Amino acid sequence: ILSAAGVNTAVIPTALLSTHTGEFTGYTHLDLSDQLSPITAHLATLGLHFDAFYSGYLASGAQVEQILSMLDQLCDSETHIFVDPAFADHGRRYSLIDESMPAQMRRLCARANTIVPNLTEAAFLLDLDYASLSGGGKEGLELARALSEGGRRSVVLTGVSSGEEMVGAACYDRASGWI
Repeated sequence: ILSAAGVNTAVIPTALLSTHTGEFTGYTHLDLSDQLSPITAHLATLGLHFDAFYSGYLASGAQVEQILSMLDQLCDSETHIFVDPAFADHGRRYSLIDESMPAQMRRLCARANTIVPNLTEAAFLLDLDYASLSGGGKEGLELARALSEGGRRSVVLTGVSSGEEMVGAACYDRASGWI
């Protein structure tokens, strides 16, 4: 999508999956953790400036440390850091994700300018009981504000319901304080 919009991208895959792990069985999974450091080292030699850095699905909580190292090596104060936590949905972690991921993902989100969690990931990040969340619009706005860490980062919280048949997003903009 970014390339189609005319944005130059440098894709660094963290894992290869044959299918989505939530709806299929018998899938294959190849963790690419051993490639992240060499890729980062190579990119660092190129002297490139990255306007933005986007992190999505990570194969394990241990990969968070590698992504944090990438940020240190490849980003500067002008690089906008986006994090899509991408580790849980429908009240539970993805099948390949271990218990360390929420705590590790909190560390990565702390470095972000913008985070894009879904309602389940928000519950994990805020250490809330997902079953107790209504997912309603007002609650979604409160969750977005809480995820902003006092306005330090922008938040797009997906999966917020504004009606029985309406699902959308709650947003908090750190620059304007608009929610």
